[in-house]
Amino acid sequence: MRGNYWRTAFFLMCGLTVILGSCTDKLLGWGILLWATEEPAVPSGTILPVYVKSNINRHWIAGVPEAYRITSETGMDKFEIPLSKLELVGSKNAAQKRAEAFASLALVYGETLQDGLPIRAEPDNTARRTYRLKMGEAVKILEEAPGNPPISASGEPLAGTWYKVLTEDGSTGYCFSYRLRLFEHTGGPLTIAHAEEEQDDPDLDRLLTKTWSPESYGVMMNAGKLDLEELSRHWRFSPGQDTGIAHIFVPSVNRTFPYTAIRRDGTRAWRFEGANLQMRLRSDTVLEVQFTENGGALRTLLFVALPSDVDDLIVQETARQEERFRRIYALGPVFASTNYGTLSFTREGRFTWTGYDFLVPQVIPAAGMGNGTVSMGLFLSPELMNMNRYDGAFSLYVEGVIKPVHFLYTFDNQGLRIEYIPPANLDGVIVTRQASSPLVIYFFKAEQVFTFDREPFTFDTEPEAEADF
Repeated sequence: MRGNYWRTAFFLMCGLTVILGSCTDKLLGWGILLWATEEPAVPSGTILPVYVKSNINRHWIAGVPEAYRITSETGMDKFEIPLSKLELVGSKNAAQKRAEAFASLALVYGETLQDGLPIRAEPDNTARRTYRLKMGEAVKILEEAPGNPPISASGEPLAGTWYKVLTEDGSTGYCFSYRLRLFEHTGGPLTIAHAEEEQDDPDLDRLLTKTWSPESYGVMMNAGKLDLEELSRHWRFSPGQDTGIAHIFVPSVNRTFPYTAIRRDGTRAWRFEGANLQMRLRSDTVLEVQFTENGGALRTLLFVALPSDVDDLIVQETARQEERFRRIYALGPVFASTNYGTLSFTREGRFTWTGYDFLVPQVIPAAGMGNGTVSMGLFLSPELMNMNRYDGAFSLYVEGVIKPVHFLYTFDNQGLRIEYIPPANLDGVIVTRQASSPLVIYFFKAEQVFTFDREPFTFDTEPEAEADF
């Protein structure tokens, strides 16, 4: 214990005396200055001899190049540098090579033009955020980094470059240059116009890490009835922490809001400075966003943080629909009806329907080409599900026809029964009820239908009469 005390005291005294040039002149190696010093005014990129590394004081002791030495009575030729602001390379030759590689960015710094601009663990705007810059804060540009640029409100990649950067307090990570002003600094005082100091805001930090989807996505997910067409559009609210441009993208609104900072404005509430936009957390997973419309009215939209990524939901729903289609395909894939022709399916989700003349034009418009694609994206209402009469519903997208034709369906060992759904009986992707006078068509599996003198013949009378209009 006593020995540790004197050993610590010795190193502390040594660190102080080295500054005066007396403790030791033994060279540890050569390094590159990453962040310019104020006094002496040594620019970043300078090669320095390094004598001591102090993990206790978190400093290097390095020699001052003669060209930058301070003329004073003490004649100091060594100075302290924070550990994060110097890179120890090794030999002088290795340091010279490192300096040459660093030369193009040696004097380049960046000043953030947005309060809250994130530094991330990787050069990707979906990567974990490790640091949040204040307005006017400076960073040292260390190197360019290949990565994925953030996407603008128009859907195009933003102009700019990912850089590995160093902050004044020693944090490192990756920052996109779209909201950085690059400048050169050759040493001496570096003016950093920090924004007004604020306390840490963990609620805002968590909010900015989440993806905010419209409330309707949460309703669909909770009901287990996902609309692939809606999900594929990726409606969302993006606070734009990488770009300084918030974006509301929902069916009724597609607006961008350039801003300079996100400021706290009450309990779990924030305003976007420079934009008529506010947001408030109603809960950890529900975000209220308010903005002023062009006419001056205040509008409120709700967004939710889903437990699953939207792309994962799309994959799950696509798999569900494919499985339902496979069941119909496996039963057929060719079905024939006495009065309504032959309906056949392909593995790729397409159909061909011939001989459906009785359905024209009340069900299938005359412009229909008799083929197209099948979608299994419809769901039954609880009332229809409780009837236990239907296995599901599907849509036929007939080539030559603008709107799809919808049918309820059920199948048995002999074939497939479908029932026409008028468009008015749909609420989005949910079939709410049967038609008041249902049109029911029964198709036998093709191997149960034979041809005799070119007239259709079946084993038995169809189990349910096919309705005429």
